[in-house]
Amino acid sequence: MSETDAQDETLVETLQLERIEENLFRGTSPDNAPGRIFGGQVIAQSLLAAYETVESRVCHSLHCYFIRPGDPTVPIVFEVDRSRDGGSFTTRRVVAVQHGKQIFNLAASFKDPEEGFRHQAPMPEGPHWSELKDQMEVLRELMKDAPEQAKRWLSRPMPIEMRSKDARTYWLDGPKEPVSQNWFRCRTPIGGDARMHQVILAYASDMNLLSTAMRPHQVHWQTPGFQSASLDHAMWFHAPTDFNTWHLYVHDSPSASDGRGLIRGAIYAEDGTLVASVAQEGLMRMKAAK
Repeated sequence: MSETDAQDETLVETLQLERIEENLFRGTSPDNAPGRIFGGQVIAQSLLAAYETVESRVCHSLHCYFIRPGDPTVPIVFEVDRSRDGGSFTTRRVVAVQHGKQIFNLAASFKDPEEGFRHQAPMPEGPHWSELKDQMEVLRELMKDAPEQAKRWLSRPMPIEMRSKDARTYWLDGPKEPVSQNWFRCRTPIGGDARMHQVILAYASDMNLLSTAMRPHQVHWQTPGFQSASLDHAMWFHAPTDFNTWHLYVHDSPSASDGRGLIRGAIYAEDGTLVASVAQEGLMRMKAAK
């Protein structure tokens, strides 16, 4: 695939799976992927694989572990275990494999929509997306004198548009509180399939989480000696939504200890509806100097 083709490809197309057996699927990574697969991609494709074995129910929660770094140069095989098809809930377990080893696993539960008790936390106040710049524009300006390799990374097509006050510059100007807000949406059309909007929301839910836990410590992805990686990820879907429209992603990190940081997230539609909740734990450690 050429660079132009990669830019024209939608995220829906990038995430598509090939069925190779009843419960086996194969997915690939975009040609412009960096040295390891973005965690949100594996979450999304695993959820999509599970959906391929579910008739009509909708995912209400997923829980997953990142086991090994994914290799973007080879396909990923997704094996679905049809754990249970019950009267109210359907449960699936998905294992993602590369080079004969598990790189990721996911458990997801599905149910039919129903009416019942309702309440939600209100959407926090903060700048509206229309008042903020595209974060890739901010980062390109910040790194205009960066090495060519970094500039090439910044030139990659970014399927999720993000806007925030300081998410991409959080390490500047001293330590900050472990809280952040980001507006985001899918840049390319998703279509009318509500399940695919959910899959791509899961893809984007892995963005800017660990950086929130880094804020008090004034470290970032390129800090010499700093190691970071997503360890596990959980998501609860509260309401269907159109992810081609703007959503507010609110993060806070209540704890960092033992080489790990915990981050919580809440995703709101622009009208204030809480559509999903997220929790993630990630590796945060400084390598000992040699």
